[in-house]
Amino acid sequence: MIQGTSSDVGKSMLVAGLCRAYTRRGLVVRPFKAQNMSNNAAVVRDADAPAEARGEIGRAQALQARACRVPASIHMNPVLLKPQTNIGSQVVLRGRVLGNCPARIYHQMRHGLMPAVVDSYERLAAEADLVLVEGAGSGAELYLRNSDITNMHLAETLDLPVVVLGDLDRGGTMAAIVGTHALLSSTDRARVAGYLVNKFRGDFSLFEPACEIISERTGWPFLGVLRWFEQADRLPAEDSLALERPATGGAGGLKVAVPHLSRIANFDDLDPLGAEPGVSVRWVHPGHPIPRDSDVIVLPGSKATRSDLDVLRREGWDLDILAHVRGGGRVVGLCAGFQMLGRVVRDPTGIEGPPGETPGLGLLDIETEIGGEKRLIEIDMLDHASGERVTGYEMHMGRTTGPGLARPWLLLDDGSGAPPRPEGAVSRCGRVTGAYVHGLFGADGFRARWLDRVGAQAAALDFEARTEAAIEALADHVEANLDLDALLALAR
Repeated sequence: MIQGTSSDVGKSMLVAGLCRAYTRRGLVVRPFKAQNMSNNAAVVRDADAPAEARGEIGRAQALQARACRVPASIHMNPVLLKPQTNIGSQVVLRGRVLGNCPARIYHQMRHGLMPAVVDSYERLAAEADLVLVEGAGSGAELYLRNSDITNMHLAETLDLPVVVLGDLDRGGTMAAIVGTHALLSSTDRARVAGYLVNKFRGDFSLFEPACEIISERTGWPFLGVLRWFEQADRLPAEDSLALERPATGGAGGLKVAVPHLSRIANFDDLDPLGAEPGVSVRWVHPGHPIPRDSDVIVLPGSKATRSDLDVLRREGWDLDILAHVRGGGRVVGLCAGFQMLGRVVRDPTGIEGPPGETPGLGLLDIETEIGGEKRLIEIDMLDHASGERVTGYEMHMGRTTGPGLARPWLLLDDGSGAPPRPEGAVSRCGRVTGAYVHGLFGADGFRARWLDRVGAQAAALDFEARTEAAIEALADHVEANLDLDALLALAR
């Protein structure tokens, strides 16, 4: 098990790199994270499940599965928490929505989820030579120890050796690792096989005395340092903290603005556009207006559509968007962003928050009601509207109706001989579009056709090959920085 001294120290990326590195050595490797909190999720279907039985897991575990060169499974992330409010989340158990739960109630109930967690782990362990288990946050949160299902309690239950990972880039690494040791019980301390230092830049000899002090204070061996990985931004990020980084893509060309919503979800939809040299993707944070020189505004997914409509209005972004359209600009809505473009969003049973309805932006002649079973669909179809292949997935609980759907953005053909399925909507002026499909821009042909339509030129970019090359580079980086034989020897 890889545990961190805190969130965002690089556990997910380290596990992904180890997954590919050990897979390349001929081992059957599986990733596992018992509980994940993220609104970036992936649709998966297990091989032994019927076609309609799809589920969702954290996107980090989907990437780790790809690093292992195997299909992602619901058992790789049996509990997924998708934050909807400041005090509550949607709880997803083994791929399916269990319900919405305030944090205090979930804290009381999660120990009851341990049998499912252990069962999922054992299923993976039965088919693998090596299971790489990722902890969550910090393993030294003592007040959570008794109800913990993802750090030291799980390590004890499964008899897992633990490696503690510290983040040198954020500073305070000595205090974080020594403090972790000080907080753990003697039993939990004995379970720790050593520690790693991540995200180092510069001359490591300057930090070596610190490692000597850490080992002296803790008794834990120093297992190595992982230097800064320059291609980290080429891999999908799980945490919205990654959106604090500067704009991606070229300095000129097409300027795409994306409001950073409070409950933003599946924001890696924008990664393929950000990878285009002729496109600049700019995340607009609260307190800042949407830049007037933007060519396209993209409204991304959200786990709380009505709440984020309120955010749009509070920040004045709704006025920026309406002025942008009046000035001839383009707007794209993806999933919840598509819902926001309509006349109204209703949530009569309070699935995403308090029951009620919220006016939309009124740019599409549609309306949405939140409810029903969550729609989870993988998409790999021909879009007759563009003539290009479209890949991606749907993941939503809303149902959208209205005259605007008579002008669909996509016409999806699954090859079954049935008539193409209309998806999304286009405004009468043709400059406002929206759809429920996540991952649209990941298909190279579709992205190139869309860029041409909005007046930009696509590069000869194979986005999937770019991602695969980044995974390979990460594995090379892990191999070059760490003693993988010594790490593997710790496993039992």
